Amino acid sequence: MNHQHLSIEPVENGPRPFYGRRQSARYYAHRVKESLATRVSKFICTVILFVLFVVGLIAFILWLSLRPHRPRFHLEEFSFPALAQPNAAPETAFIHFNVTIRNPNQKVEIHYDSIESTVYYREQAIGTASLASEAFDQESKNTTVFYKEISGPSLTVSGQRWINMQSDRTAGSVSFRLEITSVIKFEVFSRWNTKKHKMHANCPAVVGPDGLLLAPFRDERCSIYFT
Repeated sequence: MNHQHLSIEPVENGPRPFYGRRQSARYYAHRVKESLATRVSKFICTVILFVLFVVGLIAFILWLSLRPHRPRFHLEEFSFPALAQPNAAPETAFIHFNVTIRNPNQKVEIHYDSIESTVYYREQAIGTASLASEAFDQESKNTTVFYKEISGPSLTVSGQRWINMQSDRTAGSVSFRLEITSVIKFEVFSRWNTKKHKMHANCPAVVGPDGLLLAPFRDERCSIYFT
């Protein structure tokens, strides 16, 4: 029987060579430098993102506060007294109304070239009047009231139109529409002007048999659009 002898070399337990420790120290120093560089980069990116967020938030708040808002029109009164008198001559008829215009903006003025009004019955113009014949400036947070009367040659209600109005009155109400038009622009901080816009404000005006504006339409906010 043959016996094979395996030689076992002794394991050296002595200290590691100096060059090995040196390479390990360099490796850990390099890792520390990389870690510090990464932390510094992350910190700088965080600061930049925070600054951009703050600047964007401030810009958004300024935009909201300075963004021009449309003027607000409210029909306060509208009357057609002749409708309450069936025997009245249409030539003596007149329409009386008052409208409030509100500038809701802060630090923003509204410039009107002029302000014109037209009354419609069954979508046909029956009377016109100028609320402001010259340029009109409205300061911020300001409300202006216009009182107007349309009568005489400016009001055409004779003939079949008058018969139709009396028929509507008998049915319970007569519907009119007051349209206010103007060319406006906005001035921000008394420095920057927007371009001009043609503005239209439509105010429904429905009167009862007494010729007075019905309650649901009093102090009603008028719709606005631009062309």
